[in-house]
Amino acid sequence: MTNLKHLFSPLTIRDVTIRNRILSTGHQTFLASKGKITDELIAYHEARAKGGVGMIILESARFHKSSISNLPEIHITSDEHIDGFRKLAASIHQHGAKVIGQLSHSGRCSQMRRDGLRGVVYAPSAIPDHRFHTMPRAMPTEMVDEIILSVGQSAKRIADANLDGVEILVSHGLLFAQFINEETNERNDKYGGSFENRMRALCDSLKAIRKAVGTKRIVGIRISVEELEPNGMEEDVAQAACKFLSDRGLVDYINTTIGSMAGPGGSIHVVPPMEISNGYVVPQAKAIRKATGLPVFVAGRINQPQDADQFISSGDVDMCGMTRAMIADEQMPNKAASGNLDSIRACIACNQGCIGHFHQGYSITCIQHPVSGRETKLSNPTISENLKNVLIAGGGPAGLKAAVVAAQSGHKVTLCETSHELGGQVNLAVKLPGRNEFGGLISNLMAELGQLNVKAHLNTKVTRTFVEKQAPDALIIATGSKAYWPKIEGKDDAHIVDSNQVLLEKVNPGGRVLIADWRCDWVGMGIAEKLALTGRHVRLAVNGIQAGMELQPYQRDHLIGKLHRAGVEIIPYARLFGVDEDTAYLIHTVTHDPILCEEVDTVVLAYGTSADTQLENELVGLNIQTHLAGDCLSPRTAEEAILEGMQAAFSI
Repeated sequence: MTNLKHLFSPLTIRDVTIRNRILSTGHQTFLASKGKITDELIAYHEARAKGGVGMIILESARFHKSSISNLPEIHITSDEHIDGFRKLAASIHQHGAKVIGQLSHSGRCSQMRRDGLRGVVYAPSAIPDHRFHTMPRAMPTEMVDEIILSVGQSAKRIADANLDGVEILVSHGLLFAQFINEETNERNDKYGGSFENRMRALCDSLKAIRKAVGTKRIVGIRISVEELEPNGMEEDVAQAACKFLSDRGLVDYINTTIGSMAGPGGSIHVVPPMEISNGYVVPQAKAIRKATGLPVFVAGRINQPQDADQFISSGDVDMCGMTRAMIADEQMPNKAASGNLDSIRACIACNQGCIGHFHQGYSITCIQHPVSGRETKLSNPTISENLKNVLIAGGGPAGLKAAVVAAQSGHKVTLCETSHELGGQVNLAVKLPGRNEFGGLISNLMAELGQLNVKAHLNTKVTRTFVEKQAPDALIIATGSKAYWPKIEGKDDAHIVDSNQVLLEKVNPGGRVLIADWRCDWVGMGIAEKLALTGRHVRLAVNGIQAGMELQPYQRDHLIGKLHRAGVEIIPYARLFGVDEDTAYLIHTVTHDPILCEEVDTVVLAYGTSADTQLENELVGLNIQTHLAGDCLSPRTAEEAILEGMQAAFSI
């Protein structure tokens, strides 16, 4: 059994007893359809309830017509939505977890897209944001009254659906935060001016919620303890707002986070990446707890149950949001409760499958755990009826995932890796600044292999002769890719190297470096930061509209900020054409006009990789069931590699 006694102690708020202190915070899944809760959304949350979570706060539901766009978000604007909420609540309750409905309105932080067009965005005042570049329309007083009425009506529907409470979103610079913050509220009616007036919209909404849900259900807010944006809500204002609500008995708990959606700097904290330290919001959450005396929840890079237990045992907070930890492993609470900590698939905060999918308009998943968000389409492995001897060539993410799933299915697995270590290109990725935690992807897979007693054969190259000798029933090729070098005029006259050589420290770049970044992802930006931090003059020539074009926006903006501080010069719309001993010749990708970069000692190619098809070609005509997965099929990311490794193993 676990010794995490604080994490697994119950918490009672009003008439609601939560079995442990593990919280799944509200997060968009894009699993809804036409505003309604779907079987896919129910299956997603039921998996986490079955996995042992204490309480689930649902993604923000749109409660007023002025906040509804074409996005696949859930609505609670009419009684027709009650049945979906009721089914979802029942699916969660049957496994012992509690569930809270969340109400949200974005205010100015929205493009309000409908049928490809921008709609009218309403906010407390006509003050633009700095992320969506929206100029909102100030809400008439009557509309604010209507917003408050809609909050109460929607809360009543949540109660009728048998959820355990209601949370209203005051975080990340959204509507109710905009009312509180004098920088975004210039009203001169009863909802503006004094601090008490600026609190009125929220206070009246909370009163409407309490009237709608009664005295047994719990009512709370989620608030950013600091927005970290110019003109954003400061920490002292957030604390004052929480105390104001506490003194009037309007909330039962305060769910703390940090950051704002109103600008690119504050947005990184909505879903903080691996570069940000674990549990970094806890000190400010503790201050809110001290100021209010209320139960306080916290989120912000808490992915280890040991850390969560420590935060709770110290009296800093009462519940820990561990949302991404349960996207990576929905069984994390059960594993932690049983003391089986080594079996937990730890979140690495890469943000590719969760918030990354959201920003692309696709439903949630996890690069390590493709079943997440696909619970109605994929399942965890079960023992196969037709067991086989399976040979896997390649020990990168695709090969490792294939080996794990094949072994979990009962097959006898032989995994061979040409080099002296497992991991493939992850071993290069972890050498980029701030990306060390990405190695957890391989550590997790290796731990799973160890539990399955699958031995990896290193320094073992799979060839046609090797395959013929092994005579497997099935072969999975996951041999990855190798660095790609384009044709470059004059390359023999210059010092030109590739990103892999730099990361492996096989070359010594000069003092003035130009990085030719075709990939437009972590690699070029990471190399630029790495070299700039050594005092080199670095220019990053991007074959795209901006650095990090292929990354999800929060990660991209964070890295661009780091490059700015490191003094890296970024040249967008630039493709490498040629080089000589001290000049890089670029062309503008739109006009094809020349761009000359002079006084260049070294050119670094961040041109990606090309598929390693050698083994595939060798095996032509060999009558063995064969599947390809990952970069040897086509160079992409670890997400595709892991999903294809799983699919290959399922196909045996």
